[in-house]
Amino acid sequence: MTRSEFPTVSDFEREFPSLCFALATGVGKTRLMGAFITYLYLAHDLRNFFVLAPNLTIYNKLIADFTPNSLKYVFKGISEFAIDPPIIVTGDNYESGVGYRFASGVKHVTGRLFGGIHINIFNISKINSEVRGGKAPRIKRLSEYIGESYFDYLAGLEDLVLLMDESHRYRASAGVRAINELRPVLGLELTATPFVETAKGGIPFKNVIFDYPLGQAMVDGFVKEPAVVTRKNFNPVGMSPEEVEKLKLEDGIRLHESIKVELETYARETGNAIVKPFVLIIARDTTHAGQILQWIQSEGFFGGQYRDKVIQVDSSQSGAQEDAMISRLLQVERTEEPTEIVIHVNMLKEGWDVTNLYTIVPLRAANARILIEQSIGRGLRLPYGKRTGVITVDRLNIVAHDKFQEIIDEANRPGSAIHLQQIILPDDVQQQKLETVVSQSALANLLGLRPTGVTTSTRVAESKDPVLFQSPEEHKIAKLAYDVIRRLEIQPQEVPSVSYLQRPEIQAFMIREVEAQYRPVQLVLEGTVEKPDVASIVAKTAELVVQQTIDIPRITVVPRGEVQSGYDPFSLDLSGFRYQAPDDELWIKHLRTGRTEELGLASGGCEESRLEDYVVAGLVDFDDVSYDAHADLLYDLAGQVVSHFLGYLKEEDAKKVLRIHQREIARAIHAQMQKHYWEKAAGYEVVIGGGFSELKPCAFTIRAGQPPMDYRQSPVDKSNMTRYLFGNFGKCLYPVQKFDSDAERRMAVILEREAVKWFKPVRGQFQIYYKWGVNHHEYLPDFVAETEDFIAMLEPKAANQMENSEVREKARVAVTWCQRATEYATGIGGKPWRYLLIPHDVIAENMTLEGLSRRYMRTLDDSGYS
Repeated sequence: MTRSEFPTVSDFEREFPSLCFALATGVGKTRLMGAFITYLYLAHDLRNFFVLAPNLTIYNKLIADFTPNSLKYVFKGISEFAIDPPIIVTGDNYESGVGYRFASGVKHVTGRLFGGIHINIFNISKINSEVRGGKAPRIKRLSEYIGESYFDYLAGLEDLVLLMDESHRYRASAGVRAINELRPVLGLELTATPFVETAKGGIPFKNVIFDYPLGQAMVDGFVKEPAVVTRKNFNPVGMSPEEVEKLKLEDGIRLHESIKVELETYARETGNAIVKPFVLIIARDTTHAGQILQWIQSEGFFGGQYRDKVIQVDSSQSGAQEDAMISRLLQVERTEEPTEIVIHVNMLKEGWDVTNLYTIVPLRAANARILIEQSIGRGLRLPYGKRTGVITVDRLNIVAHDKFQEIIDEANRPGSAIHLQQIILPDDVQQQKLETVVSQSALANLLGLRPTGVTTSTRVAESKDPVLFQSPEEHKIAKLAYDVIRRLEIQPQEVPSVSYLQRPEIQAFMIREVEAQYRPVQLVLEGTVEKPDVASIVAKTAELVVQQTIDIPRITVVPRGEVQSGYDPFSLDLSGFRYQAPDDELWIKHLRTGRTEELGLASGGCEESRLEDYVVAGLVDFDDVSYDAHADLLYDLAGQVVSHFLGYLKEEDAKKVLRIHQREIARAIHAQMQKHYWEKAAGYEVVIGGGFSELKPCAFTIRAGQPPMDYRQSPVDKSNMTRYLFGNFGKCLYPVQKFDSDAERRMAVILEREAVKWFKPVRGQFQIYYKWGVNHHEYLPDFVAETEDFIAMLEPKAANQMENSEVREKARVAVTWCQRATEYATGIGGKPWRYLLIPHDVIAENMTLEGLSRRYMRTLDDSGYS
């Protein structure tokens, strides 16, 4: 390793080579540890690792994460460790068997135990306490079993690698000085704060080889977006500190309740696990924490609703109380665990990794910088491992009425890694209580099925139709019949459409399947109770499914033969490329430390013979760009870029710009290339995975207790259509629906009159995907309706967006899907499919579905879209 390659490493600061990886909180330092170990083992055959934890919490977490079959196992998917998992030796078991067998096996038998690797995990705080007490650490004491101390055994290994988690917490401690004597071949440090705190400020590490700060993690979408919350028109003048505190706590809970509903709605819409959010309250001291706990458990705090949903986490508890508190804290991510509020003083630092912290209420008297640093660290992890694109799911909220402007100013100061969103609560925030409404299909309601995972904030939409089967025996048989039908969905060769369920041979099969599984609800003496008519119940169930289902085939298009891809030639938009050439020496000012560096242009980068080569070299770094396949296009694009720069720069200055900004220029060009991407195969084969599909339940967020409006009634406030639920339908396959615009509501009026049945699909119903930018997205039509003659996808769209590129791409994949569905359906005597893209301003209640179809149906032509 040379200084020029890694200028940030000026000193290992150890008696052995040691490198620090400065990674933002929440991006996966423990997983990186697992990657380090895997790489060093597979690539360099290093087999002995010593992992240091700064405290008991992280120590226990590391043991769990390195243990096979644990929830966050770091070696998940590594085939070499599936058969021969690493041996884990800890500070608790190295003397009681595992450590001794490990040591003796290695030292006295083969030098390797089973050929695998060995990971030692120890708590540095325990070693520190032993050293401070004037004693040699227990790990250094003689073991008669192996004839030396375990420490000496480790020090004698020739391939020991030291990994230090949260290394800023113990960098200069007595325990670490003792650890130096292990003489590892390599040290790897991980921390989010690569500096040692002193009375004079932070002293930065000199061995940081890789720095990934929090601000970049936010930009890249690996953590939540923090936001500071206050009230609209809030002014603390005339309010006592206690009154401000009370208002912040109450608003924090109101915000929490709305977030809880939004999270559940998102989970139900997408089929993800429901996330139970919680609130973190930061108290001044243990006395203050106790007072907050007492108030939250009182009737004066929202009628005592949170009495059993709050815990106090600090040093004021011990014994059984402390054990119970820790147990609840460790399970706070589980939906069945009741805790929704955690009050703490200063115990929750590194190592407490949760993904469901969404609201923080800081009550400590501190400046804005400390509030930000202490508040957001524990709540940045994302519950689904990545951003969802839904603001509420991806955001961490800090309720700080009295510190709002101060925090905004701190976050926006030059050099700050954090730029906070601002959330202004309305004056009527206390009226904003929300709930999740789950709307099952009419079929599920008629069969008496109930949604799963109902929570305290869930309301199931009522159906006007009574359950068809009233007795327990009939209901059980009907449910068994429906389960058989759901299995038949994915057997298109046997049941190519829902109407086939009424054929005699299918009915006979269903009856046999039900009778094989049916057991009476309670045992009865034969002849004393009339046996249910299984055949009749099966027939009625099948008839109900036919009536309440639209045939939506499960279509998968599989390429046949070799798949080719590429990019069509195009002209770049270079209007935003106005880079200016720098001087030969660049001055770099470190915003955090104030240190200044000089960077010579001649010392970095690779010298290319042609200016175009800088652009091409940047583009071929992308996985989807092959030089061999795209060379002509790449040099055409590179030529456009070079011509653009030479239009206002000298050739030498253009070279400087292309060298220094190579990566940014390549990224900008690559983004434009995505709109000109094509993919084709020798042919495509349409595979039908099912002749019809079960209607998925849908979920909506609305104000608690708000009844559905009649779909024929237009609300006064049309600009907020999504806040209303509509019902009273006669032909919709769901009891309630939401509309994004009044044009959609008018479309529902037309469908109620013109269609046989209709509904608004939810995610996953069709599984139609289109490519936009660098990603694939699911396309979801606004309506699906069946008439006597055809089935239609309907997409009302703002008139000024009809020719939008993304709208056209969605229409193209939808038309293609309808064409394939038509080919399948008409082959079995079913109805053809049509795709209608309709301007919003032509949708009126006097329109007919046939008339709209004639005018706005889209088809494919030779150009791919018409």
